[in-house]
Amino acid sequence: MATAVSDVSPAAARQRAAQRRLTARLTRDVRGLRRIIIPSRLEATVPDWIAAVRALVDQYGAASSALSADYYDAERIGARAPGRFSVPLAEPPPDEQVENSLRWATKDLWPRDPEDPATTEAQLAPLEVRLGQAERKAEAVTQKLVVDQGRATVQEAVRRDRQATAWARSAALGACSFCKLLATRGAVYKQDTADFQAHDGCHCGVVPVFKGQRFELSDHAREWERLYREFAAPHSGDQLRRFRLALAEHGHTPAL
Repeated sequence: MATAVSDVSPAAARQRAAQRRLTARLTRDVRGLRRIIIPSRLEATVPDWIAAVRALVDQYGAASSALSADYYDAERIGARAPGRFSVPLAEPPPDEQVENSLRWATKDLWPRDPEDPATTEAQLAPLEVRLGQAERKAEAVTQKLVVDQGRATVQEAVRRDRQATAWARSAALGACSFCKLLATRGAVYKQDTADFQAHDGCHCGVVPVFKGQRFELSDHAREWERLYREFAAPHSGDQLRRFRLALAEHGHTPAL
């Protein structure tokens, strides 16, 4: 008889919590690097800051992959999957991707012409405000870069492991409407068919499913699915907005 596995299994919850603790430490360390940026010498110091943050992404990304490999091994043992399997650790993101993300985070730091119509309100804010905004953006993009590495480790393991059949998305109760919608799809993500769609600050996890297991949505994910089918699915092109409203109206917050 097939055994059930869910998006709210204790192991999936522990994995999400472990990744959150890891990225909390990452955020602390990213904040500690802000001192590298000297406002009067942006052109000289921002590249140094980017190099330092890139090193943190490499360090914490490797840790995220290791956590995910341990999680996958434990889930495989729990599923009584036969044979040996060595989880391949995901490669770190390319330097270009990391640099582009951090350049985006700091793009509003540079002085702008207030008379230029293309200049935004954010770019005209006091420099200390712009530094704070850049720091928050950097925290969000580095969090995604690191956790993506852990998620990719589980996805690649599912792809290579002959005993794995699919993966599902695990979203917390406080996840955004986008993540909740994707979580309602269950274990439809096969070995070669999909990448993990995530946004900055996303804490969703990847749940592997093995032969002899059946995936079951949690009670709250089934309720999200019902709300989507009833209030959003029939409205082509407007599903996500309507789903967000339905979540809010039925007490599923945050409604983002």
